[in-house]
Amino acid sequence: MAIPVPRPQPVPRRDGPGVELTRRLLDYLLSGELTPGQRIPSERQLAEALSTGRSTVREAIKSLSLLGLLEQRVGDGTYLSRSTSDLLPQVIEWGILLGEKRLEDLLEARHHLEVQLAGWAAERRSNEQLERLRELAGRMRDAGDDFDAYVAADIAFHLQLAEASGNTVLTSVLTNIQSLLQAWATRVIRTAGETHTSLAMHEPILKAVENRDAEAAQEAMRAHMERATRRLRDSMPESGSAGMSA
Repeated sequence: MAIPVPRPQPVPRRDGPGVELTRRLLDYLLSGELTPGQRIPSERQLAEALSTGRSTVREAIKSLSLLGLLEQRVGDGTYLSRSTSDLLPQVIEWGILLGEKRLEDLLEARHHLEVQLAGWAAERRSNEQLERLRELAGRMRDAGDDFDAYVAADIAFHLQLAEASGNTVLTSVLTNIQSLLQAWATRVIRTAGETHTSLAMHEPILKAVENRDAEAAQEAMRAHMERATRRLRDSMPESGSAGMSA
């Protein structure tokens, strides 16, 4: 059975061809023509159907893969995520994440946001919030090879840390991209194939919060964010290597 391809459409130049192409590809993926878990057309087929260059298609695919909407399997092609509806964050509707540069900007913003929140959490956390963080760290430890359970506890840990910071505005920012954080964490953990190295990055954060050591909490979170961002980038196949051929 032939894989449906996007229908050609005029491309308005509001934000540049790369961003517009990503929006068109997103509309196609969410149109219902493809089912979750189905392989999408090759890079060449998409470029022909959308009347654009393969490099532009490649950038769009990378952006949507980072958003968790596509799954690139080396040597096997690119597939629509099986859990697309769960991973579609509000930020896509805002239109601020379409394009690789904007995703890089968000990675940078998340890094600094989480570092600041960790420091405030160490200074301001209540005993109840500390117990909740300990409980979530325990759930992460107990998850073992259950990657979904680990990621759920991991994201809850970061959101609880934000709540403990006492800054409602920045906590809301992190909460609003919760689905995106889940997509990123899932990609990193599944690529690594284990959870213990990720857990090891969270333990010094928890210890610093326990000790009310803001500087240590920020330093531990900074190390965690640097490593997580590096692992996320490393999880993305290089240009065209993941089933992008004809």
